[in-house]
Amino acid sequence: MARPRDEERYKQLKRSIADIGLIRRGSLVRRFMPCGAPGCRCQNDPPELHGPYYQWSRKVRGKTVTVRLTPEQAELMHEWIAHGRRLAKIVAEIEKVAYRITERELRKLRS
Repeated sequence: MARPRDEERYKQLKRSIADIGLIRRGSLVRRFMPCGAPGCRCQNDPPELHGPYYQWSRKVRGKTVTVRLTPEQAELMHEWIAHGRRLAKIVAEIEKVAYRITERELRKLRS
């Protein structure tokens, strides 16, 4: 039988999944770039680069896909990516706790 502490932790982790908002996978980057136009401020020494520009990248069928975002979209994407990472951590912990619980259950059957 599972230890009460593991059982309670498992239930708590399951409940915490319901609190997670929308999720997205991928990476968000903020970039400053030169344009290459002669005489532009981005060609100065030191350069004054254009930006910030926001890009979201992710894998689609094994290939990296990148999308440029507005600052407002980037703010939302940042939140959604954070939710996705939080979900991944919770699932990893659920797996560890479930492993301990199921190992105890299997040992009981061997006895």
